[in-house]
Amino acid sequence: MGSHGMLARRAVQTETPIMVLIQEVIRGTKDVLSLAQGVVYWQPPKPALDKVKELVWEPSVSRYGADEGLPELREALVRKLRQENNLHKSSVMVTAGANQAFVNLVLTLCDAGDSVVMFAPYYFNAYMSFQMTGVTNILVGPGNPKTLHPDEDWLEKTLRETKPTPKLVTVVNPGNPSGTYIPLPLLKRISDLCRDAGCWLVVDNTYEYFMYDGLKHSCVEGNHIVNIFSFSKAYGMMGWRVGYIAYPTEVAGFGAQLLKIQDNIPICAAIISQRLALYSLEVGPEWVTEQVKDLVKNRAIVLEALSPLGDDAVKGGEGAIYLWAKLPDKCVDDYEVIRWLATKHGVVVIPGSACGCPGHLRISFGGLLEDDCRVAAARLRKGLEELARDGMVH
Repeated sequence: MGSHGMLARRAVQTETPIMVLIQEVIRGTKDVLSLAQGVVYWQPPKPALDKVKELVWEPSVSRYGADEGLPELREALVRKLRQENNLHKSSVMVTAGANQAFVNLVLTLCDAGDSVVMFAPYYFNAYMSFQMTGVTNILVGPGNPKTLHPDEDWLEKTLRETKPTPKLVTVVNPGNPSGTYIPLPLLKRISDLCRDAGCWLVVDNTYEYFMYDGLKHSCVEGNHIVNIFSFSKAYGMMGWRVGYIAYPTEVAGFGAQLLKIQDNIPICAAIISQRLALYSLEVGPEWVTEQVKDLVKNRAIVLEALSPLGDDAVKGGEGAIYLWAKLPDKCVDDYEVIRWLATKHGVVVIPGSACGCPGHLRISFGGLLEDDCRVAAARLRKGLEELARDGMVH
């Protein structure tokens, strides 16, 4: 029996999480700055944290809560969905982060062997969620070369010609890893194609508040659409693990099936975390948009650092916290490039291969305060200048 003989194929054949590989690279390097992980540099709102501090002795915090989330948090979220997202026919389930929300949905909507659709560059954790649940028929569509938007014509053809019809199409908006925003008319068109084909559309709106240059975020609603949201980035709650699913109220049995999955994975999101989420909502989205405004400076700093690759090489940055860059043609192995940037130049980014697009990089501009961001960007620029000029000199 081989070394993996006793282990489940679906686990063994799932990609290794890119962040685990990145953390190994970081551990093996002295003095390294990260433009890799999708995180923000701020903590949750102070008034919300102050309130939560008082709660540790509260008995209910140490007990199980309702599987679908604290009733008052869910009520607040239903109000938020109506006011901010124009979603009026959606029910809410609170999850331990948006990644867990996605796994819940894959287990609720897909059978092993179903085919599903994503677009490159795709979000690596969503890809892994399919792999580890046995949904290995993952059809990866192209992004438009100019905009990185999902290719709607390819989608139409694929949904029409693939038999049996794909079960689910998923997009992240604004995009991780692309940092591009799918305009509402295109999102509606994708939604209509899914509805007409009889397949689900799952939209991950984790970065809903991260919109720049006057762009506004919009959601679509329908009985074939599920929207995912997160507290992690907006309210700086990465480690508190709270996300939520907005699923169609009118689809009979949807909530009941979701509850089975939820009860068997986290039971419920941590009660103290849900309380923090509720108090953060009370502080309100204006607090978030205020934080996000400052990221425009970081974006400009990092954008400038990418200039050695040439103007046409860089996309994204319309939303989320990412820029997406094409490496020079001679750099085939982007994993090798990120290791070289880490060891030789002290800066870490994500290889595009992890997102289905070899020869690219994902650069996050959300995780560092402005001064640190400048230092990291200077290192990145120096590395890319060297790369463009001489290749990887060790």
